[in-house]
Amino acid sequence: MNDRCDPERFVADVMTKVPPSGIRKYFDLASGIEGVISLGVGEPDFVTPWHIREACIHSLESGKTSYTSNFGLLELREEIAKLYSQEHCVHYDPASEILVMSGVSEALDVAIRAITNPGDEIIVPQPAYVAYVPSVMFAGGVPVPVITHLENNFKLTAEDLEKAITPRTKALIINYPNNPTGATMDRKDLEAIAKVASEHDIMVISDEVYECLTYNGKHTCFSSIEGMKDRTILLNGFSKAYAMTGFRLAYALAPSPIINAMMRIHQYCMLCAPITAQVGAIEALRNGNEEMQRMIRDYDRRRHLIISGLNRIGLECYEPKGAFYAFPSVKNTGLTSEEFAERLLHEQKVVTIPGDVFGPAGEGFLRCSYATSKEQIVEALDRMKRFVGTL
Repeated sequence: MNDRCDPERFVADVMTKVPPSGIRKYFDLASGIEGVISLGVGEPDFVTPWHIREACIHSLESGKTSYTSNFGLLELREEIAKLYSQEHCVHYDPASEILVMSGVSEALDVAIRAITNPGDEIIVPQPAYVAYVPSVMFAGGVPVPVITHLENNFKLTAEDLEKAITPRTKALIINYPNNPTGATMDRKDLEAIAKVASEHDIMVISDEVYECLTYNGKHTCFSSIEGMKDRTILLNGFSKAYAMTGFRLAYALAPSPIINAMMRIHQYCMLCAPITAQVGAIEALRNGNEEMQRMIRDYDRRRHLIISGLNRIGLECYEPKGAFYAFPSVKNTGLTSEEFAERLLHEQKVVTIPGDVFGPAGEGFLRCSYATSKEQIVEALDRMKRFVGTL
């Protein structure tokens, strides 16, 4: 009998290839530092509107503490279907084409696992949210990066997409407005992407959680493009639009065979999303638009404040058209993204996220979240100016 055991040898091989989240690394580095200002984590500084919290409180007082259907409350799915029918003229069956889940992070993971066989290639435009590549790897897929460029406002082009497609390509992940760049894509851009996806018969996972934070023009729902509803898994949620990050609530819209496959994974690993959060989401969809628009207007003011401030400092920053992130270049400082971010944190107590956390295409940039107060942004800009002045 062998009494000695090395637990490390039981860890799956894929885990050695997936690093911890670079975003959380800087969150942890900043914890415990007095006087730190965070432009790091992408979380609204607003409190969830009172009427949403009140609906949740009332549901608890009424004893609504049970499981729900694996698909989520039908009443919530009906509200989601109504929203997409009215806002985007795309129609989903609440009974079979909508799945309520515990955050877009779960929805992304489950969507990828539901369609990926070992060795399938999933195209990931970069810079990209940190969870995309690991989620593909956890599912046994092969992430294929496609680089987007500042010169093109970090938009994915149909030409670059087509070059990355091989006989093993299964799907494309798109995210707009984009985290970390704040880039958006208009209908014409997306129609070109849709044409390539259709010609090569690939699925599209469209992460549209920042949909409501579109500052110029109207957001185009990818599944509303002609012919795309049957080849799109659309992900959205309540965290950003309604300041409901802690509720961990999202949904997926897709053809019923895909939803059923996703539901089976969700059924075994999560069972259902919390009923209290689902009640809050119903209230948000029915009566939350006014508060949501108020928050969006404030984000827009902060957007102009941080962009103009970064450019005055000498950190060139193009104008992001969505989300709540600025993505300034630090290339003219002579520092790498990581060197800049770490020195800025230790010397001036400002948290930013180095761009290479979001893939090699992000090297030379920083992600700065403006989901914080105007006073904090002004102070952070002053500190960044002092830091840049020392270089």
